Amino acid sequence: MSDIQRPGILPCQSIEALIANKAITADTPFEPDQVQPASLDLRLGARAWRVRASFLPGRHTVRERIAEVSMHEVDLTQSFVLERGCVYIAELQERLKLPRGVSARANPKSSTGRVDVFVRLLSDRGNAFDDVDDGYDGPIYMEIAPQTFSVLVRTGTRLNQLRLKAGAPERLRTESVGVDLTGEIAGFRGRRHAGVVDLDNEDGHDPSDFWEPLRPKNGQLLLDPGEFYILASKQAVEIPVMEAAEMTPIDPSVGEFRVHYAGFFDPGFGTDEAHGKGSKGVLEVRSHETPFILEDGQTVARLVYEPLTEKPDRLYGDLGSHYQRQGLKLSKHFRVWGE
Repeated sequence: MSDIQRPGILPCQSIEALIANKAITADTPFEPDQVQPASLDLRLGARAWRVRASFLPGRHTVRERIAEVSMHEVDLTQSFVLERGCVYIAELQERLKLPRGVSARANPKSSTGRVDVFVRLLSDRGNAFDDVDDGYDGPIYMEIAPQTFSVLVRTGTRLNQLRLKAGAPERLRTESVGVDLTGEIAGFRGRRHAGVVDLDNEDGHDPSDFWEPLRPKNGQLLLDPGEFYILASKQAVEIPVMEAAEMTPIDPSVGEFRVHYAGFFDPGFGTDEAHGKGSKGVLEVRSHETPFILEDGQTVARLVYEPLTEKPDRLYGDLGSHYQRQGLKLSKHFRVWGE
């Protein structure tokens, strides 16, 4: 990657070059839509393990730690239900052999966060979730913990995505994100004890079986502890073609809730150039120990923008997307509310 002239996130053509140079390999051929404008979708492999607890590898490989905490092995070549409230570790089909100077960071895909499935990347001898050091050579794994719904997965299901980075920019710009609590329906709350969500079945689920619509009063919404909500940003989100962005948590002193399950935005999201002008950011919200009242326009998260090393050959939505031009919208697994 010696031709990189500036620090930042690698665009799609650089990711494809890493694949061509065997810095990223996979058990099966890469799929045409797997490389996004500034990220790579990762796919479940053939095996997973139900584990007693989450862990970080530290001085060990992931497989060594799995041997210590595994309860049973799961065959993902057959469709399998991951139960809510349980923790699993799954092999991924992709493997990394990163060059020096190129690191990686993973986050859940939008569709994963919107069904409240908590996922984190693991690498051998890693001391942090989701981050992969430059020069790493080895397999990668995913921790999966469904929170609200049990989910059906199989080999090839895509739950997270990987960003590749060169160096570290000196300064990143940020922007506050407020919540929109206007309109007759301003959000949805996940129903407890709902059925199973098949994560490869698009438009195949009746949303009323899984979600309760929320109608705020006087621009306010009460968040109940332990419940999961889908809300929308007050302002439109626009990611310039030479940047990507990540939604990050705000200071906990301004609210006891979390709003950053699946917070990565590819370049071109919400832009006129990519035919997405006016797109909102969808917020996956979980309240913590105490009830909390949200007010319309209240700041709930921040967007951190990071430059790309060069302009991507394609923008968000060029390969088709369920979320370009979105307002308040559930994940792609559900039919449009009311239809």
